[in-house]
Amino acid sequence: MLDPPLAATTSFDAFLFLHVRIYRMATLRNLKIKTSTCKRIVKELRSYEKEVEKEAAKTADMKEKGADPYDLKQQENVLAESRMMVPDCHKRLETALADLKATLAEFKESNEQGAEIAEAESTITEVEVVVKPAED
Repeated sequence: MLDPPLAATTSFDAFLFLHVRIYRMATLRNLKIKTSTCKRIVKELRSYEKEVEKEAAKTADMKEKGADPYDLKQQENVLAESRMMVPDCHKRLETALADLKATLAEFKESNEQGAEIAEAESTITEVEVVVKPAED
C-alpha cells in the first residue's frame, strides 16, 4: 500500500502533467488560430485589391461612355469605399502578424517543433512579403 504523502505526490504529478498538457494544447490551438487568421486576412486583402481594380475599370468605363452623373457619383462612392478597405486590411494584417510572431516566439523559447510551428513560420514569411510593399 502507498504512503499518503507518496500517493498525494503521485496524484499531484498526474494533475500537474494533465494541466501542462492542456495548456500546451490550448497554446497550440491558439497558434493554429492565429496562423489561420493571417491567411484569412491575406485572402481578404487580395479580394479587396481585385475589387478596387474592377471598380476603377468600371468607373473609367462609365466616364468614357458619358454615363448619368448620378450613376457615376454612386460608382465613385463604391470605388472610394473599396479603396478604404485596403489600408484597414493592411492594419489588421500587421496586428495579426505581430500576434502570430509573439505566439511563435513562446514555442521557440521552449524549443518545440511540429507541423503547426512550421506552418506558422511559412505563413509569417508569406505575410511579410505582402506587408513589406505597404510599408515602402
